[in-house]
Amino acid sequence: MKMTSAQAAKLLRQLKDELATLNTREYNCKTFVAAQGEDLEMVRPKYDYTETKTQMAEIEGKIRRLKHILNVFNCTTVIPEFNITIDEMLVYIPQLTKRCSTLSGMKNALPIQRERAVGLKSVIEYTYANYDIELAQNDYDALSETLAKAQTALDYVNNTVEMEVDI
Repeated sequence: MKMTSAQAAKLLRQLKDELATLNTREYNCKTFVAAQGEDLEMVRPKYDYTETKTQMAEIEGKIRRLKHILNVFNCTTVIPEFNITIDEMLVYIPQLTKRCSTLSGMKNALPIQRERAVGLKSVIEYTYANYDIELAQNDYDALSETLAKAQTALDYVNNTVEMEVDI
């Protein structure tokens, strides 16, 4: 069947949730406590070891295949506006985000700022910006715009380009 990367990611979350449910059920049912003299069959929770392991292996196999399909898609699908693959974009966006965060602090700095006196200091200290704050503002604005475009381009590809998924 054909689906987008976004649809495949939702399917992956659903499969992981199913596996987590099976794991929880197994944990809760693989052993049980009964009082001495109590009828074990009356308090025994329903649990089939073989069936549970088979179901888990089946879901784990689907998860592996789907993750592989997504990985291949991410490594081979190019985002036209940036001429890089999705996997590169998944590295590029955090890099842009980190740089934007740094520039955000730099653009908001004062050229000269008096430091707060701590303890018994008798000398007044100042912190000086060692860069052009206006240039940092301009770089921030440009980088912020690039980040927004990158996120939008990635979202567009993830929600429109389809891949063949056979799990």
